[in-house]
Amino acid sequence: MKNIVNNYSEAEIKVREATSNDPWGPSSSLMTEIADLTYNVVAFSEIMSMVWKRLNDHGKNWRHVYKALTLLDYLIKTGSERVAQQCRENIFAIQTLKDFQYIDRDGKDQGINVREKSKQLVALLKDEERLKAERVQALKTKERMAQVATGMSSNQITFGRGSSQPNLSTTYSEQEYGKAGGSPASYHGCE
Repeated sequence: MKNIVNNYSEAEIKVREATSNDPWGPSSSLMTEIADLTYNVVAFSEIMSMVWKRLNDHGKNWRHVYKALTLLDYLIKTGSERVAQQCRENIFAIQTLKDFQYIDRDGKDQGINVREKSKQLVALLKDEERLKAERVQALKTKERMAQVATGMSSNQITFGRGSSQPNLSTTYSEQEYGKAGGSPASYHGCE
């Protein structure tokens, strides 16, 4: 409802969803969508504005802060390089979270999660070489996941012409036939 009343953009709504007070973390698919949006100049500023807003929350909204740090960590590694640049320029805002305090009704220190995450992020932002390595690794992982996703969709068993028999060319690899020549006859030893 707040999303409609405040007229939030698609990017802002996604950040709000990823950094909600729900007791579970943001999904990797949602964080990936947000990371992809950081390459759009307008969406980038909307995303970062909402992230900074969430980082400034306190008290019972400690999850907003923790999840914003989690999202920021992901965006620094997989989003536009401008995310890390802006974080370095505003590193004090992340550093101050090293002192975040919140004890819940049950007496549990929920602030510890925020304090630890902010320390990790500050260390990453200050270590240029490690940040570069993390971005390279994240890109490789993202590419691998994209290949798996497209591979799964293109390697499905197909059934042609109403037949209930699988199309053998999509279910068996060359190795299973033995790497003989390339003509259909060579698969049957009739070369």
